[in-house]
Amino acid sequence: MTRKAPRADAPPALPPLRTLEVRNLATIRSLNLAFSGGLSVFTGETGAGKSIIVDALGLLLGSRSNTDLIRSGEDDLLVTGHWGDEIASRRVTTQGRSTARLDGEVVSLRELQEWSQRRLTIHWQHSAVSLLTPANQRALLDRQVDAPHATYASAYRDWQDARARLERLRATERERARQLDLLQFQAREIAEISPQLGEEEPLQADLTRLANLDTIAQSAAGALHLLSDGDENALGFLNEAARALNAGARFDDTTAQLQSELREALASIQAVVGELRGVAEDQAPDPEELARVEARLGALGKLRAKYGPTLEDVLNFHAQVETELAGLTRDEQDAGTLDAEVEALRAHVQAAGERLDAARRERAAPLAADLLAVIRQLGMPHARLAFHLGTLNEPGPHGLSDVTLHFNANPGEDLAPLADVASGGELSRVMLAISTVLGADTPAVVFDEVDAGIGGSAAHAVADQLRALAATRQVLVVTHLAQIAARADHHYKVEKSVEDGRTVSRVRLLTPDERLEEIARMLSGNTSDAALTHARELLAGTA
Repeated sequence: MTRKAPRADAPPALPPLRTLEVRNLATIRSLNLAFSGGLSVFTGETGAGKSIIVDALGLLLGSRSNTDLIRSGEDDLLVTGHWGDEIASRRVTTQGRSTARLDGEVVSLRELQEWSQRRLTIHWQHSAVSLLTPANQRALLDRQVDAPHATYASAYRDWQDARARLERLRATERERARQLDLLQFQAREIAEISPQLGEEEPLQADLTRLANLDTIAQSAAGALHLLSDGDENALGFLNEAARALNAGARFDDTTAQLQSELREALASIQAVVGELRGVAEDQAPDPEELARVEARLGALGKLRAKYGPTLEDVLNFHAQVETELAGLTRDEQDAGTLDAEVEALRAHVQAAGERLDAARRERAAPLAADLLAVIRQLGMPHARLAFHLGTLNEPGPHGLSDVTLHFNANPGEDLAPLADVASGGELSRVMLAISTVLGADTPAVVFDEVDAGIGGSAAHAVADQLRALAATRQVLVVTHLAQIAARADHHYKVEKSVEDGRTVSRVRLLTPDERLEEIARMLSGNTSDAALTHARELLAGTA
């Protein structure tokens, strides 16, 4: 009794591909295809251009654009895919320019690729070679142990970050010491002077006053002479003027008011005279005060010249220096404690890696058995397959061990790395087994003739696997096998014709009668009664 492969997990909750529109791609002039769920197959005569559909979808996945894909005589090609209400498109011109859009908005090719890769997976005719990379082989197993792998990845990242910081601190130790000396000198130089915002203008005014004290005293003495100290002076004249108004003030209110205002002026001038006398007598030069102001202004000017041009700039620079000093001081302290932290993080990595390896070993044998059950159905009854964990010299980004697939299709031969022993046909079957057992992380999966070189009972097994995968995903298959075509929910035929001297490829959904004829052709190369009878039997066996 053959072992039934496990059904792949359900895809993410994203809509499947509903419509594909193609303009001017290779021999396609205009194409508008509607898709449904389940298994859809594309068949046709050799050279009809069946893989053009895959090329179109590949452009939406961000594959490299080739101007040779543009239909001869046209300026550009356009591919548009509809996933529910979401639309992705890509235009390629004969000048090599490529424009990607999502819902009508221009995006980068990378953005289109990331968007499409969540909705569509393509297994190209030669994509089985991707299985040869250790990273892809490890990823097959690690999909089964997501939680331990994520925990390990986080621990490894923290360890690497700490190691990198410690190495950076050690590598820059001398430079950091020089930088600390410089910053400490700059901070100390500014702090010792302690500049205050806005202090220069008052200091400059003081300097001007102190430098001109003699002139100030002489001008005060001259004013005193005119106001009060001279033989004839202003105070004397004003006093006489006030007395002269005595007689008139007794008989006239206006005169009395003017006399009062004159006496007020006298009082004001007498007050000014008093202050002028102090200026004239007390403004002796003070060399020490003059030197203090000059020194302060000089110190502030030196700071501005080095860290300015303004005092505000100096203060901002001082704040920046203090911040950098704090960071370098922290680095100095960290360098002393980071060794222990790195060792502790290394221990966390080791523990997480051991848990990851234990989870891998727990899942490796069941997963290998599930894959092997399908592989043996695909025409390799003696095949053996196992996941091999090889211990690394030190923890790596993905664990303490390297994971590789070991394989052999021949009885009596030892298991060896898949890349060393598998032929191209064997690789394709292993890839098909992986695709049908593990499925894909997308709601739509495309297979481009990965069934090449398969026939007989293996063809029926391939068809069964594709049908099982189509129970949870939208599966599109380009095939030459009637056994696969007979299991399809939707059968499309790719046809090539000549119109107005130009080759044109068309794709159409077959009716039940047309499908019968196409399967007969695939079986026998013709639609004879015998071929049609065989086709009916094949279709009946899949009902």
